[in-house]
Amino acid sequence: MSVKEIMTHRPFTLGMDRTLADIKALFDRRHIHHVLVIEQEKLVGVVSDRDLLKHLSPALGTAAQTTKDLATLNKKAHQIMSRDLKVLYEKDDILDAIRLFNEHSISCLPVVNDKFHPIGIVSWRDVLKTMTKAIS
Repeated sequence: MSVKEIMTHRPFTLGMDRTLADIKALFDRRHIHHVLVIEQEKLVGVVSDRDLLKHLSPALGTAAQTTKDLATLNKKAHQIMSRDLKVLYEKDDILDAIRLFNEHSISCLPVVNDKFHPIGIVSWRDVLKTMTKAIS
């Protein structure tokens, strides 16, 4: 089975200078766990919900919140994104995705075209759902 069959098409993307406040709002509004960071239409990074949580102050939204806590929302995507990208191409097989998930500590795999433009995304959840359907 090809990656194209299980990927989420048209993944959410944003530019390198978008703030963590923008990313948090996108995650909250769209109920997603990953956003792809692009520059001039090319994939340059990934921000996961775990990356975001690591960089936001835990005091945000509480009575203990300070100006310094609020300042964490002004950090930029390029400051926290993962740059060591593991990617798939739509012609790749689901086994290629499984191998990458097993070899690296990652939770998603961007799917890119020959110009490194993101066209989809595959999460480990997508793989598990597909495997569950196949063996049911």
